[in-house]
Amino acid sequence: MKSKILIVDDETDFEQLIRQKFRRQIREQEYEFIFATNGKEALDKLEEHPDISIVFSDINMPIMDGLTLLVKLNERNPLLKSVIVSAYGDMDNIRSAMNNGAFDFICKPIQFEDLELTLTKTIKHVYQLRETIQAIKENNILKMYVDESVLQFMTNSEYESSLTTNETIDATVVFMDICGFTAISENETPDFVVVLINKYFDLMVKEIIAQGGYIDKFLGDAVMAVFRGDYHLDRAIEASIAVNKAIENQKEEISNKATYFPKVSIGINSGEMISGNIGSVALKRLDFTVIGDIVNTTQRLQSAAKPGQIVISKNIYEKIKDSFNCNLIGEIEVKNKANSITIYEVID
Repeated sequence: MKSKILIVDDETDFEQLIRQKFRRQIREQEYEFIFATNGKEALDKLEEHPDISIVFSDINMPIMDGLTLLVKLNERNPLLKSVIVSAYGDMDNIRSAMNNGAFDFICKPIQFEDLELTLTKTIKHVYQLRETIQAIKENNILKMYVDESVLQFMTNSEYESSLTTNETIDATVVFMDICGFTAISENETPDFVVVLINKYFDLMVKEIIAQGGYIDKFLGDAVMAVFRGDYHLDRAIEASIAVNKAIENQKEEISNKATYFPKVSIGINSGEMISGNIGSVALKRLDFTVIGDIVNTTQRLQSAAKPGQIVISKNIYEKIKDSFNCNLIGEIEVKNKANSITIYEVID
């Protein structure tokens, strides 16, 4: 992938030096350089080339200096990384630049070997950031906490997605709890507990993703997953059955020569819920999640499930009874609901 780099320097011969030193990379379309002679011109170039990913900028320039440019770059694009070029020993400006968000700095007179190493490191960092943002967008494995400024950038760029969209959606929520794990966590070493629960989570996540679901969050030894799109309820049930089978095939030797046979208790519910970015802006921790009565009831259904059971409510049973075998369990009282709920167990 070609990297587009903006060089900002009022010394006009610097452009020629760059083109000479990086002629192979330019020829092979590894790098594309854009040039500006001051901060104001640099901002204009960024308007013309919104796919620029790195800015190398001198500090002392006419019209708009490098430090002022740096502040404006951070306001425009939190993912754009800047490298400041400064005279050797100009520590005050270097410190000011780093405090204002510069990714790195190099000193004049420029050593082109140092310049190339810095360029390579900065490009690698930018690509890692982009891959992280893409992972958030696609919801491949689990949701991540992201800074509000990054979310703002994503809505104004090629990364535009539903991450900042608050909406009512029709979806299915699944709560899966690993039964009996609290006792293990109280009696085994921390390393053993963490390795074991991560092993089980990996098994669960694999089956959820295989059915097009995504992990909303991990809650202690439980997983909350969400399924959207066509046949989301059927896919959620298929994933739950597969998780049950995968977990039941495991066994662990624990202390006192005992054997632990893990099981999961699962609750499933489906319907309209609110999807949005919820959390604390002040803390800069926002969780893209779903909330509402459907979600709350799902957790109550999971609490009512015994080890190895997949529990659904009667209205869900009516929707899937022609496709899955179910047994009537009975009625349960649910917090904040006036009437009891009839629940069923999904067999297969």
